[in-house]
Amino acid sequence: MAAARRIKDFDDRTFDPFKTFDRLQGVGEVDDPYPRIHAMHRRGTVHTGDIRREFGLPQFPFWANYSARMVFGYEAVVRVLSDGTTFSSSIKAALQKVAVGDSINGMDAPEHQRYRRLFQKAFLPQTIARWGKELVPRVVGSIINAFSDRGHADLLSEFTALYPFQVVYGQLKLPVADRAVFQRLTMGTMCAFVDAAHGSEAFRKLGEYFSDLLQERRSAIEDGTPPVEDDLIGLLAVADVDGERLPHEIAVSFLRQLMAASGETTFRGTSALLVGLLTHPEQLNAVRVDRALVPQAIEEALRWEPPITFETRMSARDVTVDGVAIPAGCMIDAVIGSANRDPARFENPDQFDIWRKPDRHVAFGTGPHVCIGQHLARLEMSRALNALLDRFPKLRLDPEKAAPQMLGLSSRAPAAIHVRFD
Repeated sequence: MAAARRIKDFDDRTFDPFKTFDRLQGVGEVDDPYPRIHAMHRRGTVHTGDIRREFGLPQFPFWANYSARMVFGYEAVVRVLSDGTTFSSSIKAALQKVAVGDSINGMDAPEHQRYRRLFQKAFLPQTIARWGKELVPRVVGSIINAFSDRGHADLLSEFTALYPFQVVYGQLKLPVADRAVFQRLTMGTMCAFVDAAHGSEAFRKLGEYFSDLLQERRSAIEDGTPPVEDDLIGLLAVADVDGERLPHEIAVSFLRQLMAASGETTFRGTSALLVGLLTHPEQLNAVRVDRALVPQAIEEALRWEPPITFETRMSARDVTVDGVAIPAGCMIDAVIGSANRDPARFENPDQFDIWRKPDRHVAFGTGPHVCIGQHLARLEMSRALNALLDRFPKLRLDPEKAAPQMLGLSSRAPAAIHVRFD
């Protein structure tokens, strides 16, 4: 389905939003944040300061003047993320507004719940199942075909950095000719925190594009054409709960952030899963032989290297956390990586171990803002891993290349995953 208006690239075609985003995440500045995270947690669960500046990275201008605290450990992090009344998401509104618009990520109750119910209409179990049965295997298989006869590959640049985003293209029914520019613009919106000019340009151009697509779908539906069951834009165009529909600008904002929220999460989750298994060949072989282990391998990867290392909230009132007073209006970084590697909750937490005793992690958050797309992300990771194991029974690390290492502070990923499968 063609858009009424073709998507427009950055005026400056030399701008690289991917490298800008990596710098934003601390790639090249932070290799492994966990030793320092553990050291701080041992000294207490609440510390003064924010996590970015703790690691020598500049704070976003929107948050630079806030009094800040960092919260470590499973129980304290879960408390912050679960209590949306005391620990508000509204601090993210200004940040989200310049990148994607009025996003539910920066909303509190009751506004957040109202819009979340509408978005969930587009992620019903039957829709996710259809994507998982048809779209995801088709995308994964096509990408693997491109390197399957070679005997070696970089599974990051040639696989994990491609397939989640191509799934998003399929969900949105985007014209093939628009996809490369679309990904550049969506990544550009996430650079708005450090590059306002390019971020604003991406915001505007994506807004125009999605407005056209939404109106196109609505017009077709009003003319009697029923929405396609797995067309995400069409589903958002007609999403209805008790007679209420999504406001146009809220739907556009959601679509602007979909690539980062969905594609990036699955890209980083699958990359961590492959790094964990490939660097532990005995665990990889166990999963290869017994595919019933795939779900627990996925959960372990999400615990070990969550797609996002910390989430930010603001204290809506004076509050005490583990005996430490936090004043109202304080920015709070809830360190998810610390919760998922809390030694009081997980034995040998820095080890990747698919056989560890199952326990609930918070890789997708918890509480009112728990990730809407977590079930789809797990499904995509499962389809990807099974496809690789089916096609490449001898999949292993390339001994002539450097072993993969997860890098960065916030959204972590390896630089490459070199493998052989002859």
